[in-house]
Amino acid sequence: MTRSRHSVAAVGTARLLSLLFAASGLLLTAALRAAEAPTVLPLWPGPAPDESGPIREERTRMSPRLDSKQVEVTEPTRMITDVYTPTLTLRRAPKDKDSGATVVVCPGGGYWNLYWQLEGEEVADWLNSIGVNGILLKYRVPRRAGEPEREPARRPLQDAQRAIRLIRSKAAGWDIDPQRLGIIGFSAGGHLAIAAATSFDKRTYEPVDDIDKLSCRPNFAILVYPGYLKAKDKDELPPGLTIASNTPPVFLAHGGEDLISSPEQSLFMYLALKRAGASAELHIYAATAHDFGVRGADRPYAQWTQSCAAWLKDQGLLKRAAPRTPE
Repeated sequence: MTRSRHSVAAVGTARLLSLLFAASGLLLTAALRAAEAPTVLPLWPGPAPDESGPIREERTRMSPRLDSKQVEVTEPTRMITDVYTPTLTLRRAPKDKDSGATVVVCPGGGYWNLYWQLEGEEVADWLNSIGVNGILLKYRVPRRAGEPEREPARRPLQDAQRAIRLIRSKAAGWDIDPQRLGIIGFSAGGHLAIAAATSFDKRTYEPVDDIDKLSCRPNFAILVYPGYLKAKDKDELPPGLTIASNTPPVFLAHGGEDLISSPEQSLFMYLALKRAGASAELHIYAATAHDFGVRGADRPYAQWTQSCAAWLKDQGLLKRAAPRTPE
């Protein structure tokens, strides 16, 4: 049985229209994805300070599986390492929720790697859910020569200070409030967050442009199972961490059975903040290890995100502010 010329033409036209609709749908989907894609920009206009040359090519790998006595999230998650060119990745809150508040997210990893999924992307998603913009800081790892394992690395603080200044320079264009710009860090990233919140008056690199004239003081800091906050063999903060009365408000959360980063780290930081007259809130959760991130669980520690959101609200950070004059 043969088809008429008209029926063949009709089938051809239908197929053509179908292909056109499919193509337009793909283009629309691609456009929507492009529109939703986070903004990524380099931190420095050229090579980062104190770098003698490129290291190995940046790579992503999976974290090791650890025992549940050590960590709460035992399955491997994505990590980034060999970072030579630090970047910022802007993850905006939904327009109907956006408070204008923004937080720089510092993943942990012992200053060797960045736990990008557990303590980066998932944290930005949580911040977005409460109306806060999350900006992931991909700071330099691993440690360079002269940055011993038992001490904090120094180059990441350069990156954190530059990040805060760069974000403030973009505040008007990004429609964010430069006076509600905070920082959150996990494990080694928690140390980086409090270092940024306490050393904003100390120059860690030579200025490279006008952006470095802006303040690098965060307006608040959130520390989650931070490390490197206790002196060796002494019940006090380590040398190099000085707490002043103008330290911004700090929220701390820690596991009571953390074997990787003792809860004493947060305890001594809290005491130092209170003695200096700075505002601080501390939560230590019983029977809780390291690396719980922001994931939900049927355990008391999983409530820390709600407590933190309540703290942010009480600080007046989750209410949309009136339009401001850019810095």
